[in-house]
Amino acid sequence: MTRAIYYTAATLNGFLADEHDSLAWLLDIPQEEATADIADFMSGMGVLVEGSSTYEWVLREEDLLVHPGRWQAFYGDRPTFVFTSRSLPVVPGADIRFVSGPVADHWDDIVASAGGRDVWIVGGGDLAGQVADAGHLDEIVVTIAPATLRAGKPLLPRDLDHRRLELIGARQAGPFAELTYRLVPPSVD
Repeated sequence: MTRAIYYTAATLNGFLADEHDSLAWLLDIPQEEATADIADFMSGMGVLVEGSSTYEWVLREEDLLVHPGRWQAFYGDRPTFVFTSRSLPVVPGADIRFVSGPVADHWDDIVASAGGRDVWIVGGGDLAGQVADAGHLDEIVVTIAPATLRAGKPLLPRDLDHRRLELIGARQAGPFAELTYRLVPPSVD
């Protein structure tokens, strides 16, 4: 069964990115032990879903319009759905599908594109919240980094009741703490 997994890193005080949508704070921290399992994670992913701010940051950070092979090196040939209300450049050779509107309007296409594997909700937090609001988010895997920011983009700008979050994993990955939560479907009263 295809699962939707929001897999991300956040500061100790709950920010994904700084107020300028940058992850420079994260890239300053040694990553080797924290990213050791990324190949296993990626092997289970059939499709990626991200918001326009995340997509634009990756474009800039990796200079993907000049070096499109960098996209392939990390994301492979997996389809990527980018939720946006703007026209954005396409990384040459990448299977990028720009969509707009509610997550629910595109969910069947996203799951079909996963080919029986899982869906990686890359970010940002608001998009992950929209997936949760639509009832499609199955897991949250957050790697807590040894850093704080004064302001920025929150990990998940939603209220999720503690009864909906079941801790199913916790481990140390170098200087990071990785927490995995399963989302329990909301109870119907």
